[in-house]
Amino acid sequence: MAQIDLVELVRQAILTGAMVLLPVLSVAFLSSLFVGLLQAATGIHEPLVGMVPRLAVMAAALVFAMPWMIEQMVEFLKISASVHSGF
Repeated sequence: MAQIDLVELVRQAILTGAMVLLPVLSVAFLSSLFVGLLQAATGIHEPLVGMVPRLAVMAAALVFAMPWMIEQMVEFLKISASVHSGF
């Protein structure tokens, strides 16, 4: 494996990882923002009230995005296996 192939493979791994994490992280950010604003508006500052909706929304995002995430990871692994084997 040439050095340029290795650099390209690492770059692709970082991009694939970021792309796979983006749906869950964006949903987590938006739900945290909404729950934080709601808690500030109502004056309810219980940690459990803030955490349960965030976890539920993140779990739902994982359920809906998991097939796509697996597809992206399998595609990356096929590419990395072909680069490593030289085909």
